Amino acid sequence: MLTAPANRPLVNLRYYTIAPRKMAEFLDVFDRLAMPVLIRSLGAPIGFYTSTVGTLNQVVHLWAYEDMADMERRWQARDADPDFPEYLRASAHLVIAQEDRLVKATPLASLTQV
Repeated sequence: MLTAPANRPLVNLRYYTIAPRKMAEFLDVFDRLAMPVLIRSLGAPIGFYTSTVGTLNQVVHLWAYEDMADMERRWQARDADPDFPEYLRASAHLVIAQEDRLVKATPLASLTQV
């Protein structure tokens, strides 16, 4: 199981809903055009998933940050990257909706035993 680094306890879960029958195309575009930019600006994700049960045609990826200021600084770097608009153009017809959730690490004594 992947977990957020201890020094980055804020995690952004981003959900994309992809047009039906377009998942393969989206994953190709995302991998080729978005991931290089995101790795440069956000660092490596702590997880990247596609739905198989429940709401279908969804991609979920998780990125860890030190705090809100760190997240905003990294997002600004992503948005300022000259390669990012190419991904936005190439994926515009594939993404139906997107949603962000922020979760904060919560220490539990029992988890230090695992």
